[in-house]
Amino acid sequence: MQLRSALHIFFLGLVALQQLDLGAGSRILAAFFFPGKSHSMMTNAIIRELVKQGHEVTFITAFSLAKENLGPNYKEIVIPHYDFWPEIKQMTNRNTVLEMTDLPSFSFLRMVNVMGVHSTDFAFEQPEVQAVINEKNKVGKYDLLLAEQFFNEGALILGHLYQIPIITISTFGYANYLSQLFGIMSPWSYVPHAYMPYTDRMSLWERIGNVAISGAEDLVREFSYYPGQDAVLKKHFSKLLDRVPTIKELERNISAILLNTYMPLASARPLAYNMIPVGGLHIQPPKALPEHLQKFLDEATHGAIYFSLGSQVRSADMPPEKLKIFLDVFGSLKQRVLWKFEDETLPNLPANVRVQSWLPQADILAHPNVKVFIAHGGLFGTQEAVHNGIPILGMPVYCDQHQNINQGKNAGYALGLDYRTVSVEKLRGLLLELIENPKYRNNMKRASRVFRDRPLGAMDTAMYWINYVIEHRGAPHLVAAGVELPWYQFYLLDIVALALAAILLPIAALILICRRSSSKPKKNPSKKTKKN
Repeated sequence: MQLRSALHIFFLGLVALQQLDLGAGSRILAAFFFPGKSHSMMTNAIIRELVKQGHEVTFITAFSLAKENLGPNYKEIVIPHYDFWPEIKQMTNRNTVLEMTDLPSFSFLRMVNVMGVHSTDFAFEQPEVQAVINEKNKVGKYDLLLAEQFFNEGALILGHLYQIPIITISTFGYANYLSQLFGIMSPWSYVPHAYMPYTDRMSLWERIGNVAISGAEDLVREFSYYPGQDAVLKKHFSKLLDRVPTIKELERNISAILLNTYMPLASARPLAYNMIPVGGLHIQPPKALPEHLQKFLDEATHGAIYFSLGSQVRSADMPPEKLKIFLDVFGSLKQRVLWKFEDETLPNLPANVRVQSWLPQADILAHPNVKVFIAHGGLFGTQEAVHNGIPILGMPVYCDQHQNINQGKNAGYALGLDYRTVSVEKLRGLLLELIENPKYRNNMKRASRVFRDRPLGAMDTAMYWINYVIEHRGAPHLVAAGVELPWYQFYLLDIVALALAAILLPIAALILICRRSSSKPKKNPSKKTKKN
């Protein structure tokens, strides 16, 4: 009986193994050219999960994961970091990121367009990327291209070369130009441009500003940015291809986009089937803090404040008079302050303040004694604060940071601080308001519940749609027909032109007829003479 039972279990095991598709892992090429440290938080998390699920991943990146020993299914092609700061300083006349607080949105738009074209050109010049481009027997080598949707659209040509579908990843979340890219109309009346400090409740003047920058971006993208990226492709691929496709043609091969956003961090707006919000997928269960940080926060009997301006904005770039304001206020509080500060030799630190050049932000925000997060309003930090229910004192500098903080102010879980006009009174008053008034924490707890409440976790959602696109060979049924339309048809400008012509041409004809009839000389009647 024991032998029969053992044989029975053995055969059941064989049947189970037959049901498993041990070769289910797909071969994925991931091309991420932009050297943004914060952007890699999302992309690296996706790469790790893909490898964990058995996919073979070839990762073109400026940020190596070699130390993580991801295993034989992982191969990386590390490219140098493109140094875009010299040209940014030249274009903006700013020496630090903190000085970009008052940079006009139109200037920022021009800056990222130039940065995108140049960083794409730089990436294609690298021997490591050239090896991928000139690979023989490309067809059948990969099943999918992953690429970042952040001003490096030239990378999409790898999907054309290898004849594979494409999924892009928007580490930035929503953007105005995604409207045409995915064939859906994004109403400028209530969908704010990411670079503008607006919510979905705009005044007349705000709507005018929103229309101006959204329309300007569409025009600049059509007549300046796309031609710039097309020129880069022609430069690097004219000898390899008989006809080099344009960026707009390559974009039509995008099957889906993973968006780094989720409710309630962005207002409701139209979405296509293939626009998938997965904001917060980089957030992991909290890990144990280093002993000195754990002790510092555990002993914060009145609570703690965490202060970080992210990976691009440096607290160490503050001028001495600004630093003094923050140190004076922090020293006057009962709470302890943990500050990500790039220069750990900062003098005259109050006893309740600890600085460190790098800190495990997500794990710190998960500590129960943290009461307030002083932040610049970057998307990743905002997601981590909302996930953990920590009210925010936002000090936005540029880009989408103003909108992220205003969204928080509108929802009642954040307050804003203008770095240019910060004073001891303002800073202290705002911090005490957030610490002592329970409405901010209560509002943030509600926002946290909304952010966490999903039919499927953020990472599981991303994995589902990546596998779905591979399984359905690009899933063309997800793509809206609007992506095929030229811009003037997409916005119905040809219909508007016909309507205006139908109205104005008869009026113009009538005016012309009236003018001609009025210009004809009148005949004088002949005078009759009287006879005597």
